[in-house]
Amino acid sequence: RLPEQQRMSESPLSWFRGVYLPPALHPLNKTFVKSDEWQDTDSTQEKRRAFLQDFCKKYNSRKKLQTHLVHLVSRIYVEDRHKVLYCEVPKAGCSNWKRVLMVLSGLAASANNISHDDVHYGKHLRKLDSYDLKGIYTRLNMYTKFIFVRDPMERLVSAFRDKFEHPNSYYHPVFGKAIIKKYRHNADEEALKTGSGVKFKEFIQYLLDSHRPVGMDIHWEQVSKLCYPCLINYDFIGKFETLEEDANYFLQLVGAPANLKFPKFKDRHSSDERTSTEVVRQYLKELSKEERQLTYDFYYLDYLMFNYTSP
Repeated sequence: RLPEQQRMSESPLSWFRGVYLPPALHPLNKTFVKSDEWQDTDSTQEKRRAFLQDFCKKYNSRKKLQTHLVHLVSRIYVEDRHKVLYCEVPKAGCSNWKRVLMVLSGLAASANNISHDDVHYGKHLRKLDSYDLKGIYTRLNMYTKFIFVRDPMERLVSAFRDKFEHPNSYYHPVFGKAIIKKYRHNADEEALKTGSGVKFKEFIQYLLDSHRPVGMDIHWEQVSKLCYPCLINYDFIGKFETLEEDANYFLQLVGAPANLKFPKFKDRHSSDERTSTEVVRQYLKELSKEERQLTYDFYYLDYLMFNYTSP
């Protein structure tokens, strides 16, 4: 915990160098849950929390992450009315979660009529790193912190399909051009000019390259590096595979309005087949056995932390 004499005027870059917030399994406040229908969901939730805590104790027992508190919380959204913190994991229901947060905070009457651009570019929601040190630390200690995760390979393939198989004015010129230039032999001028048509195998070559030509992106960054689950004590761990029931149980837990349900609609490319286990299998066929193993290794911590079965 912060010493009382911590000066608030201190530069944010010096906050919590070598921060270590030990995991603690606090009981969830279930006073708002009025129905017995959530018993199975609650039991699953407690198992996930205990599993993550046990993993973090083993993995993190003597490790200290050399980073800053401000960086640790840079992906966390704040909803002050219901006192919740949401760590955004792209391709795991994050667009609809941000819609729900906007409704909870009174910024919108319904989650169903908020556009994709309003969700991602509207600047309506505040992130935890925008508060001063006291504000950050108070919320980390007092608010209900939640995260939703997804099978790492499904999340990866979903990100590839979304960003590279559809027209995109950012990912094609920024990532696509660099990927094609470095990993495609004899690339034609059109591909080099537009960055369109990146193949999954080329994308994986970029992902696994320690000297990749462009940096990482939150859509395929590991959850362990987006949300730091062994340093921040998440109270609720939802999974994309059980998204609707987990989300609606969480809304009960935090006292959301009774008429607020988690949206069921697909945010974009609604006519596309959802990225399923079978879809992932088809993409992985494009890779060599070694590339598949290295991709699994890349997400190894995410598989372990959230008890996903290796592909």
